[in-house]
Amino acid sequence: MITKEKKYITPEEYLRLERESETKNEYYNGEICAMLGASLNHNILTTNILANLHNKLKNSKCIPFGSDMRMYVSENGLFTYPDVSVFCGDMKLYDDENDTALYPIVIFEVLSKATQDYDRGGKFKLYRDIKTLQDYVIVAQDSVSIEHYHKQPGNKWILEEFKHTSDELVLDSIIVSLKLSEIFDGVKV
Repeated sequence: MITKEKKYITPEEYLRLERESETKNEYYNGEICAMLGASLNHNILTTNILANLHNKLKNSKCIPFGSDMRMYVSENGLFTYPDVSVFCGDMKLYDDENDTALYPIVIFEVLSKATQDYDRGGKFKLYRDIKTLQDYVIVAQDSVSIEHYHKQPGNKWILEEFKHTSDELVLDSIIVSLKLSEIFDGVKV
């Protein structure tokens, strides 16, 4: 059996291709991986999270972004598009193109069947390399369920789970609390 050897793609080649592409692709370790489209619930959740964060961070030095802001993890070379991310202080960018941010404080990922194992495992492992990251929030789209990982001293992460719309997610790193009733508003579960 003849197997075709995969060509290593450099970060520069990836960015050139990505900036010309009509679709979004992640990049890690020389490989490009296409990102899938999102469901109705996924879109409602990300919109709700982004809108609430935008309203609550208006007069702060933090700004939330949706999945159109590409993010680069300088510590391990991952280029990705988090569903929602929050950056604080002076925005650090990868280059002069102003389309790739570095050093988020908070990342939200909305789970799908295709990505849930990666979001909880390999991707979270890569995200934990980000020196500024304080909160990683995983949101289910088929049930009221949020997993909140918060960084502790010594680079330890603790998990807090939320299962009720009466619960409130507190993000001390950006001094924001989000009601699950607002996050899951309009979501069919």
